[in-house]
Amino acid sequence: MTTIGEAVARRTIGSRVWFYSNYTCNLTCGYCLTESGPGVAARELPRRTMTELSAEAAELGFTGLGVTGGEPFLLSDMPERLAEMAEVLPVTVLTNATFFNEMRLSRLEPLSSREVSLQISLDSAEPVVNDAMRGPENFRKVIETIPRLMDAGIRVRIASTVEDPDSVDLTDLCALHRSLGVPDEDHIVRTIMRRGRAAVGGFGESVGTTELFPELTITIDGAFWSPFAPTVVEGRLDTDLMVSRSILPLRHAAEALVRLATGAGTNAYDDRFR
Repeated sequence: MTTIGEAVARRTIGSRVWFYSNYTCNLTCGYCLTESGPGVAARELPRRTMTELSAEAAELGFTGLGVTGGEPFLLSDMPERLAEMAEVLPVTVLTNATFFNEMRLSRLEPLSSREVSLQISLDSAEPVVNDAMRGPENFRKVIETIPRLMDAGIRVRIASTVEDPDSVDLTDLCALHRSLGVPDEDHIVRTIMRRGRAAVGGFGESVGTTELFPELTITIDGAFWSPFAPTVVEGRLDTDLMVSRSILPLRHAAEALVRLATGAGTNAYDDRFR
């Protein structure tokens, strides 16, 4: 086992490598970490880079892959990318799931036979509350899409982002996701972090290496401490949690993360930030 693999096994660093596939999005969520939206430059991570790094991640001892954005499915070849990556390791992809028309749904069919999970954002059982941060009609579109994805044989997870998980009554939200067929183990609740748009708005919880578990995260700009690290504030990329400017080969970035995580003297893993 490699040193990196040993660090994964000991949970010094996370077992999953994350990729920021792009920064464009069809939504402009109020707490977005990357200030993504319709008019944002794509800053796309090339498909070949993602597949090459996925293969190296498996060789190094990582056991899973994650894809986020922006909205990953705005890239026309995202289903094919995910299928290729899932040939190597299980993949979780974050999506707002608001624009899966019949054509886009049909292109997801190959994913039903692979280890690919779609993690969909749903913040409240109340449409008005949910849509306040995420945009008009978001709740309706998500609720309509989840059963269609599950009927297609695709695993669905629900991620709820709230300002204070400890004070929010999740009874109705949990009843909703259970009614849609999503079990409790596939429901993730996390806090809004004061990074990205939330930092501009002055809300959310301040976080750093103490609160964020180190999970190697790759963007077109470099490698970062966590998928919550490569944030953008007023158009400027935050580099406070960057671990390496280089992303190829993956080993160099992974070794840098292991050194930093070991030196930080913490292995804190707060479920709110999953």
